[in-house]
Order: sequence, then structure tokens, then C-alpha cells
Amino acid sequence: MADLPVYTIDRIFNAPRAVVWRAWTDPQLLAQWYGPGVDTIIHRFDLRPGGEWRNEMRWGDKSDLSKMVFEEVTPPEKLVWRHSSVDAEWNVASNPMMPDWPRTLLATVTFKELEARTGVRLTMTPIDASDAEIACFANAMAGMDKGWGSGFTVLEELLATL
Repeated sequence: MADLPVYTIDRIFNAPRAVVWRAWTDPQLLAQWYGPGVDTIIHRFDLRPGGEWRNEMRWGDKSDLSKMVFEEVTPPEKLVWRHSSVDAEWNVASNPMMPDWPRTLLATVTFKELEARTGVRLTMTPIDASDAEIACFANAMAGMDKGWGSGFTVLEELLATL
């Protein structure tokens, strides 16, 4: 596959950019909205290029681990990270629930100041992926709005309290 699929979601939040940035970069706030409907545990959050965000989402007796390695941190404008499925030792691995899911995605989040509001754009695309992983991601993109959209709705509610 020559062209890689790119998932994009845009949202305008009724909060100043500094507040939205804080909700994405303060692990206590991030855990409140990231992964709606599950318990989100942030095991590590080192917000700098090369730093890691180790994340666990738990529901019932199941959990999903992921590791994000920050590539770019430009307050309050942009975050870029490599988002990977990992095993119990935080090593990049296949996702046990979706074996053909890409091991690593490149995620970019931009924050645009719109007077008292903030425009957020999130993009994700597979990197170093097999054809099967690229196809799996492309087929899943239509459903990704539900998860991110739910998280963004919780984020909007959280922002109203900050």
C-alpha cells in the first residue's frame, strides 16, 4: 500500500487554549477523560521529547496497555507521539485483542487559539506497519470517531469545571 490512511478528528472546545493544553498534559486531568467508560491509569507521564506516557485502560477483568513516546512537545500548540500497543513489560507488541492492529501509530495533536475557544485536531497514522496492519487500521477508522468523540465529550465537561 503506497498511501497510508490518516485518521483525523477535529473539535472546538469552549475553553482557552492554555486550559485545553493543561487537560491534555496534566496526567491527573488526562486520566479523567482519556478512555471514557473505563478506568484509565497513567503509570508514567514524562512530557518531553523522548519521554514516555505509559497508559493502562481497565474494564472488568481486562486491561489494555499502551506506551506513547513523545517526539515533539510545543506548548501550547502541538503534541506529537508514537503510540504503541505494549506487553506487560511495556515492550512494543501486537495488540492481544486485535492482532493485526498496527504496533505503532504516529499521533499529532494541534491546538489552535480561537479567541476564548480552542480548535483541536488529532491525526493518527500507522508507521512501520505491514499491509495487514494498514488494512486493519483503515477498516477501523470509521469507528474511531465514537471512542475519541466520547472522550472529547467528557473533556468538554471537564473543561467547564476548570
